[in-house]
Amino acid sequence: MSDDPVLRVDGVSKSFGSVEVLSDVSASIPSGSVVAVIGPNGSGKTTLLRTLVGDLRPTSGVVSYVGPDTDRPIGYLPQEPTFRPGFTAAETLAFYSSLLDGRDPEPLLERVGLAAAADRNVEALSGGMRQLLGIAQATVGDPPLIVLDEPASGLDPNMSESVFGTAAEMAGSGTTVLVSSHDLALVEATADTVVVLDRGSVAAIGSLVDLRERFETDSLRGVLNAVVGDTDAVAVVGGNR
Repeated sequence: MSDDPVLRVDGVSKSFGSVEVLSDVSASIPSGSVVAVIGPNGSGKTTLLRTLVGDLRPTSGVVSYVGPDTDRPIGYLPQEPTFRPGFTAAETLAFYSSLLDGRDPEPLLERVGLAAAADRNVEALSGGMRQLLGIAQATVGDPPLIVLDEPASGLDPNMSESVFGTAAEMAGSGTTVLVSSHDLALVEATADTVVVLDRGSVAAIGSLVDLRERFETDSLRGVLNAVVGDTDAVAVVGGNR
C-alpha cells in the first residue's frame, strides 16, 4: 500500500430531489490497497460508489482521480452486472478488450479463476461465476482503481471468499480496490482501510487497527456498535442508496 492517493473526495453531497443521500463526504483513497465502505442499509454506500465512478453527478463537492495517467482510470462492477446475451465468458471479455487494449482475455479469466469456464455461455454461469466475470470485466484495460459494489451479495461463503480473495490479490499487485460490503468478516479479513457511512456521512475512517483502538473494541462489529448503534441493519442485503 502506498501513501499516495489514487482518488480524492472533497465535500461531496448528493441529493435526489429534496432528499439528501450523501452529506459532505471527504476521503482520500490510498493506492495499492483494499478500501471497504460499510454501513447500515440505506446509509448511502451505493450512491457514494456510483458518484465516485462518475455514474452520478454530485450535487456539490469534487471527486478527483489523481492516479496514473491511463485510458481507463476506473473499472466498475455494479451490484447486478449485465453481460451481452449469447456470449461466452471469453467472448464477453474479448468484446470489452477490443474497445480498449485488444489484449487476450485468457489471462483475465485466469486471474479470477474462470479459465475453465471460458467457453461457457454467460447465462449458464452461476451467480458467483458471474460476479467473478464482472470483476474480470472491470479490470479490462488495467485501470489503477477497481470499484466493486457488494460483489459478494447473495453468494455462498466459499464463493464470497473467492471474490474477496481476488480483490486482495489485485491490491497485492498494485491495483486499488474500493469495495462496499455488508459482510464484516470478509471486510475484516481483507480491507486495509475501512470507511463507515452513517446516514450519508463519513462517521469513521481508518485502518482496522486504528478503528479498534479509537473505539476500544476488538472487532469491526464493535466499531459499528460504537459508531452507528444498531448494526443489525448492516447485514441486510439490498440495493441501498
